[in-house]
Amino acid sequence: MPSITQMRYRTPNLVAQQVETLTFDRLRSMNDGGTQRADFHVLALVDEGSGSITVDFADHALSPGSVVWVTAGAVHRWGEVADLAGRLILFIPTAPVTEATRALVATPSVQPVWRIPAEERRFVAAAVEHLVLETENPAPGASAELPAILLSALLARLRPTLAVTDVENRLFVAFRERVEADFREHHDAEHYARALGYAPRTLSRAVSRATGSTAKAWLVERIVLEAKRLLAHEELTATACAAVLGFTDASNFSVFFRQATGERPGAWQKAAVARGTRAPAGLSSARPSGGGRS
Repeated sequence: MPSITQMRYRTPNLVAQQVETLTFDRLRSMNDGGTQRADFHVLALVDEGSGSITVDFADHALSPGSVVWVTAGAVHRWGEVADLAGRLILFIPTAPVTEATRALVATPSVQPVWRIPAEERRFVAAAVEHLVLETENPAPGASAELPAILLSALLARLRPTLAVTDVENRLFVAFRERVEADFREHHDAEHYARALGYAPRTLSRAVSRATGSTAKAWLVERIVLEAKRLLAHEELTATACAAVLGFTDASNFSVFFRQATGERPGAWQKAAVARGTRAPAGLSSARPSGGGRS
């Protein structure tokens, strides 16, 4: 099982470019089949063809009208992409300029693949075209914020699954952000309620309204996802995972993992390797013209 290539966004020629666009042709020329995790977001819109992508252990079929969103920190692997046509948009987490779209980009709960309703496609196509024009042919003296503004408009138009609920529920947004910062050290929902200044029951109601899940279940799911990433993609032992994720010892971690998944960490890891599970391969480490990764 190959190791993960950690990708970092860097701007070309010291220009403060926060958004970059490229075609599937460009992706095909760069895609080396490797395993990657990026510190930037990858948004892809499929206009023609069929293909597939794997994001954090889930396989997704792609067809005209599909939208792919690989959030920063997630792992992915492009499957069949030979027939795909459309656009990919790379951007850093702080690129969006509106409060709603910044909150949307901050969530790890956006579904990685969904479809644009037929009646919405002409609006999305126009938003993408304008963004491409501004990123690939910037006018002399044009505002450096313009691509970020257009990106925010596109994200608002796309309306990913769960996005509206997440953005409207400010307590859940605060909880989610605190979990991302603290889940390696704190595994109890009560900690997050105290840190945010709410009663545990109030926090649980907010999380339930936003996700249909309890605060505890949300937290467990986040820790398990990270554990699976470490087991499958980093090939860490249960002991090493326990240390990374803040468990007192391998035994406690194993009990936690088994209760959440029904399997012991070692057995799950062995099965993942046997299936050929790999962290996603998307963009290669070569930087496309205009921005990207190092």
